[in-house]
Formats: sequence, structure tokens, C-alpha cells
Amino acid sequence: MKHANAAIFVPHAGCPNRCSFCDQKAITAQEKLPHAADVERVCMQVLSELPDTTEAEIAFFGGSFTAVPEAYQTELLTAAQPFLGKGKFRGIRISTRPDYIDAGILQRLAGYGVTAIELGAQSMSDTVLAANERGHTAEAVRQASRLIRENGFSLGLQIMLGLYKSSIADERHTLEEVLLIRPDTLRIYPVVILKGTLLGELFLSGAYQPFSFEEMIALTAEMLLACQKNGICVIKCGLHASRSVEENCLGGSYHPAFRELCESRMFRSQMAEALGAEKPVRCTFAVHPSCISRAVGQKRANLQFFREQGIAVRIAGNAEIPPFQCKLAEKEMDVCI
Repeated sequence: MKHANAAIFVPHAGCPNRCSFCDQKAITAQEKLPHAADVERVCMQVLSELPDTTEAEIAFFGGSFTAVPEAYQTELLTAAQPFLGKGKFRGIRISTRPDYIDAGILQRLAGYGVTAIELGAQSMSDTVLAANERGHTAEAVRQASRLIRENGFSLGLQIMLGLYKSSIADERHTLEEVLLIRPDTLRIYPVVILKGTLLGELFLSGAYQPFSFEEMIALTAEMLLACQKNGICVIKCGLHASRSVEENCLGGSYHPAFRELCESRMFRSQMAEALGAEKPVRCTFAVHPSCISRAVGQKRANLQFFREQGIAVRIAGNAEIPPFQCKLAEKEMDVCI
């Protein structure tokens, strides 16, 4: 079943401080705060466009929802109520900060039909969190995640790779922590350096050097593969493509097909692991038919990668192979090319 959101963006609302990387107006291309009429308009529009087979939620994204004044939360949640139930939206999804979650807040959200809560964790390194002015600790993420799970909500985490003061080792530590928390969903965002942010100032001054695009692709592919093996659904990988982001981007790892590039790298890693030390002159990998193009790679990059090692790789479709997995089907060790 395809999942969809009736997304209502609440830029910067509720944020107690400005994180180093954040410019929600550029990311969402929206400056005006939504109100009840906007919620009703978006919900009616999405419901009119959804196919019957789509499972959908109303989603309040962009700010720290539980940190906004309670009256404003109530206005938005109340406006959503007529659109919940059979034949409509199955629930409400919100995104918020880990330090604005407690038992009382969760009880109130449940009363309004909130079913999923995403936490902006960003990193599980206290050093990285402090350097990027997040205003919370890694322990706050652990505690909030536990409370959300204990109260019956679906848990989502959002992480950002390549922040100021972060290293590849820090990112792998964050991945280890995520795997321990085991959220239902995960969003992985590579850092995109935007004009008018602290990160932008640090970048322009030379104080901050982001990961290279190649490093970011390899790291994200590693995370995608680990999440796949551990049953964690990555529902977003890379910043949503938009003209506003492109116009305000100073650097970092922005690409309109970022996820596809990472998934292709994930296939390459799986194929290399399956081959191990063996160097056949020809081999065939079977993948789900829907994944053939990603296994081949953009501009046949994966096939070229192995060709440079003297291995002619062929990709074949097999509907019995689960999506985003591959199986070494055939290999020839003694035939000259």
C-alpha cells in the first residue's frame, strides 16, 4: 500500500532556538504560519486526489509541534478532526524536538488522534549537538523515544549527516544508537548548507568543511543497508528537491536524486560483499525487477565499477528476491574476456 501525507508545514514554529543548519522558510518555501482554514483546505484537496488504495495521514511538519503554544496546537489539531476516520485519514503525524515530550503531552496528543511522532534527533553525539546549537542531548532522544513507544505511538527519528564538528565515526555511532532504539521509521538528511544560517557562515569563513559528496553517498548507503537488515523503514533520504533550496544552497550534499544514488551504492556494496575475495570474469546478480535500474547504477556506474576490476557483471530480474536485496546467481571463474 502506498503511503501519503496531507502535509502542513509549520516553519520554525515552536523552535526555542535556531539550529546551525536550519532555514525552514527556504526548505519549505513557506513563510506564513498555517491556521485552521489552511488545514481544512489541504486535507480536502489531498482527499480528493487520493486513490482508494492509499493509506494516508495528516502531517504537521517543519517546526517543533509540541513546543508551540498549546492554543495553537489545539487550533490545528481540532481543524484536523473532521478528516479522521474510515474513508478519510487514518491518523495524525507530527514532528517535534525530543526535549518537548513528556507523559502529559503524549496523553493530550493521543486524545486528538495523533498516531505517529517523529523526533528531530539529528545526531547522537552530545559534542555535535552542542556545536550545532540543538539545545538537547542524546539522552533526551533516548528518553523521548522510550516514552513515545510506551504510550503506543509509532516512533520516527530524523538524523542529519555531516554536521559541524561531526566525523564519520560520529555518524556510525549515531547509526548504532538508532539501531538500538529501533524506530519504526527513519529520515536521513545529508547536510545542505543554506544562506543565512550559522552553518553557512562557518562554511564561508573556512571554519567548517563538510563531507565530500562521495563520502556522503557511501555513508548513507551504509546506513540504508543497515536499516534494511534491521527492519527499519527509511521513509526519506535526502532533502526534498525545490527551487528555493537550490537558490539558497551554498554547499553540502544536495542532489535531486540523492536517494537513488545511495540505493545504487547500496547494491554495489552488497555485490562486492557477495563476491568477497573472488574475482570471477563474469557473474550475474539477481534483484527484484523493480530494482534493476538501481542495481545497474546511474549511467551504468556499478557495472563500470566492476568492469574496472576485470569483472563483467550482469543484472537479472527475479521477483522472488526481496526489494533492495541481491543474490549472486552465476559466476564464471576461468573464461577469458
